[in-house]
Amino acid sequence: MLDGVSLSVAAGEIVDIVGPSGSGKTTFLRALARLLPAASGELLLGSVPAEKIPATEWRCRVALQPQKPALTEGDVRANLLLPWTLRVRHGRPRPSDAALAEALASVGLDDIGLDRDAARLSVGQVARVALLRVTLTTPDVLLLDEPDAALDDDSALSVATLTRAFAEKGGAVVRVRHHRSDGLAARRLLLEGGRLAVSSAGTASPAREEVVS
Repeated sequence: MLDGVSLSVAAGEIVDIVGPSGSGKTTFLRALARLLPAASGELLLGSVPAEKIPATEWRCRVALQPQKPALTEGDVRANLLLPWTLRVRHGRPRPSDAALAEALASVGLDDIGLDRDAARLSVGQVARVALLRVTLTTPDVLLLDEPDAALDDDSALSVATLTRAFAEKGGAVVRVRHHRSDGLAARRLLLEGGRLAVSSAGTASPAREEVVS
């Protein structure tokens, strides 16, 4: 249960949320993604209240990657382009094969090919493809629920590299993590007893508000 949790995240900032199991970390991310209709509180994107932004638009601009991402049946190309099959992106230009191949190469997946059956991917490859699928839609805010859980070191490093690249382009990131700090987060906050407290701080400083809950 969350109790008066408040958080402001700046464009280009990465914030980590840590805490014991059952403390509400995933619930917090789902509340930020507007996936808990019964939740009460105030959400802002920039300076615009959530109630003035349609839920479908909010979920495009504030994207949640669950702890156990899943791919659909079909090849890697179809999975990366899945968001462009949804009504909310109808008519929007989708990435070319060249752009998709470049994206795969950026996370060390240049050897799998766009035609690879997604069912043949390893756990680490699935995690990277799923995260690429989200970042290719260029949301304003990325919510990551234990993005490196159960990944080998190489896959975890690729996920961290992609997360950092997203933030460097101006995206705001909130991550739930159990591992020790990887040095990316400007702030590391402890969620316990329904409240957030500073666990440790980085060197970055927020530039402007992106999300408040």
